[in-house]
Amino acid sequence: MSKIDTKSQRHEARMKRQKSLVDDQIKRADKDKGLLVVITGNGKGKSSSGFGMVARALGHDMHVGIVQFIKGAFSTGEESFFRRFPNEVDYHVMGDGFTWDTQNLAQDIASAEAGWAVCQKLLQDPKVDIVLLDELNIVLKMHYLDIDTVLADIANRPAMQHVIITGRGAPDAVIDAADTVSRIDDVKHAFRAGIQAQKGIEL
Repeated sequence: MSKIDTKSQRHEARMKRQKSLVDDQIKRADKDKGLLVVITGNGKGKSSSGFGMVARALGHDMHVGIVQFIKGAFSTGEESFFRRFPNEVDYHVMGDGFTWDTQNLAQDIASAEAGWAVCQKLLQDPKVDIVLLDELNIVLKMHYLDIDTVLADIANRPAMQHVIITGRGAPDAVIDAADTVSRIDDVKHAFRAGIQAQKGIEL
């Protein structure tokens, strides 16, 4: 038997074992529920991941609610795009810009509270399948909102409603409450090489 044939047989045996393991995991995953997904970390791509799930949801004819905290001082590509679907997407930009730009604690807190009032309506609406809370982690990290109130409102949402929370610095309580958590690492970023934010990439 040639080396290629032996390698092919070993590969086939490994893949059969792998398939058996995966099939067993799929069989045991028999629960159905609305998920709380948290995307955090210092790397780029947290909001991008959240909006990717929004696009996926629209492909399944689902209704989506989006609330963007912090952001708001400038228009983004995702806002321009998803506002093209007013019947499927409730889009709310509730921020005034980054905290180092606003430099106004009272204003930041008031904006966060107004944003959460919008979130509460979405989280109580059984017709909304997915709620994206973009940059909420930062708001909670800065203590602009009461985290116990936020988590209670999320916990009391309709049973099959999914919630996605993005932003760096996710508090431990948010991570503990989540069903799925992804942490994006900052390995390298063009900004540190003096390259400004680019349309379609950061904006």
